[in-house]
Amino acid sequence: MSAVSLRDPLATMPSTTANAPTPAKAANAAAARKTANEFEAYFLSQFVDRMFQGIPKDSLTGNGHGEDIFRGMLAQEYGKSLAGRGGAGIADQVYREIMKTQEIH
Repeated sequence: MSAVSLRDPLATMPSTTANAPTPAKAANAAAARKTANEFEAYFLSQFVDRMFQGIPKDSLTGNGHGEDIFRGMLAQEYGKSLAGRGGAGIADQVYREIMKTQEIH
C-alpha cells in the first residue's frame, strides 16, 4: 500500500497576522506622523516669518531686539496654528515618504 500524502490547503495561504500592525509599527507610525506635523509647522512658521519681514517695525516698541524675538515667536505660533488647522498638505506627503523609507530598510 502506498501512503497518501494530504496537504493542508490553508498552509500555503499567507498569514493574516503578517500584515497586522504590531505595537512597534503603530508607535513608529505615530512618531512619523508627529515628525511630519512638526516639519509642516516649522515650514509654515518660516513662511510666515518671511512675510513679517515686509512689515515695517513699530516705533512704539522701539524697534529693538525684543521685537525681533517676539516676531520670531509669533511666527512659530502662527506656523503651529496653521499646521493644526489642516496646513498645506505637506505633513501628509512627508509622512508617506518617511513610511516608504522605513519599509525599504
